[in-house]
Amino acid sequence: MASSHRSAPTTEQRESADSEPESALETARRQLSRAATHIDIDDAALERLKHPAKVHEVSVPLERDDGTVEVFTGYRAQHDSVRGPYKGGLRYHPEVTRDECVGLSMWMTWKCAVMDLPFGGAKGGIVVDPKSLTDDEKERLTRRFTQEIRDAIGPTKDIPAPDMGTDPATMAWIMDAYSMQEGETIPGVVTGKPPVVGGSYGREEAPGRSVAIITRETCDYYDYPLSETTVAVQGFGSVGANAARLLEEWGATVVAISDVNGAVYDPDGIDVASVPSHDTEPEAVTQNAGGTQLSNAELLELDVDVLVPAAVGNVITEDNADAIAADIVVEGANGPTTFAGDAILDERGIHVIPDILANAGGVTVSYFEWLQDINRRKWSLERVHGELETEMTEAWSALRDEVEERNVSWRDAAYIVALSRVGEAHEARGLWP
Repeated sequence: MASSHRSAPTTEQRESADSEPESALETARRQLSRAATHIDIDDAALERLKHPAKVHEVSVPLERDDGTVEVFTGYRAQHDSVRGPYKGGLRYHPEVTRDECVGLSMWMTWKCAVMDLPFGGAKGGIVVDPKSLTDDEKERLTRRFTQEIRDAIGPTKDIPAPDMGTDPATMAWIMDAYSMQEGETIPGVVTGKPPVVGGSYGREEAPGRSVAIITRETCDYYDYPLSETTVAVQGFGSVGANAARLLEEWGATVVAISDVNGAVYDPDGIDVASVPSHDTEPEAVTQNAGGTQLSNAELLELDVDVLVPAAVGNVITEDNADAIAADIVVEGANGPTTFAGDAILDERGIHVIPDILANAGGVTVSYFEWLQDINRRKWSLERVHGELETEMTEAWSALRDEVEERNVSWRDAAYIVALSRVGEAHEARGLWP
């Protein structure tokens, strides 16, 4: 078995992590500062990376189906574009905030750099509950929002993608609204579109596929044969379901899965291929999977080889990190482990593979989609899978080298790789006076 090569955080680091807020922005800035201690980066470049380049805030009026008008707030945070156009998701959620968008845009900068993609980071959203909108209202809201941020986006400026509360149809509306105003069809303005209008095959399942690839590589590194490896997956949506099905196909035993309604556990393994994802059938897990029913919290504490938190953020915290029994945690969701929780897992010797690597299949296949749109040449699903396999294994290998050379955690290694690449680009380009 390979050695872990980790240095535990100090008591002072643990206490600091427990006392500080866990907002996306604060966490992103802490991670940036921590990574900077490991490498030689220009102070000016580091200071610039603590702040977004721009944050667009717009009012988005919507005429409801009953004729009334409501005004919603929308954001588009653009963090850094030194390596290429801004890139990041667009979410519709009632808890969207400016700071959340800024923090998530920073993570997108690191994620693109970890994957060595020619993009910078962005994130945006509208403060709205998408479940409160009819399909017609959602389309009108999307088209008006596109008009409000039209000058800020574009295939060489900023390329949105689906996120919470948005989907391929949302991206198609954005592409159409943008194209109509520009007077020509411009599919490269967004990614995650339906293939019939320039989307890429394999885009929707890409984050789950990358989680499975990274899980496979990590298990191989730590000498866990997949045929003897047990896996628990919290969240059976697009990411979790696709990861679980691939890992099962490759020989792993998936013993627990969950959705928002609860979890099921069967030590002999669950036939995950026969269980519809939460997106397809919202109550499929608890109704169809069989086994013993548990809570989502109990699933996290199961004694398994690999835990994949693929549901929502902040589920592994200082309150439950001591109870995590898995040997390896592969983050499928964005930010499932808090700063304090991560410090505890690291101190306990649990290997945590960070989200900015594990679920980066989404932005990677978005890059493939962008290339296809620019060149007006569609790739086959087989080519997408092959290219994604290559990109993910190369990125994993770059992190492994840092883990071994610097004696750091996988998360620190990811930020060291990302910050090194972004910092070198800033130094090469210099600062406009």
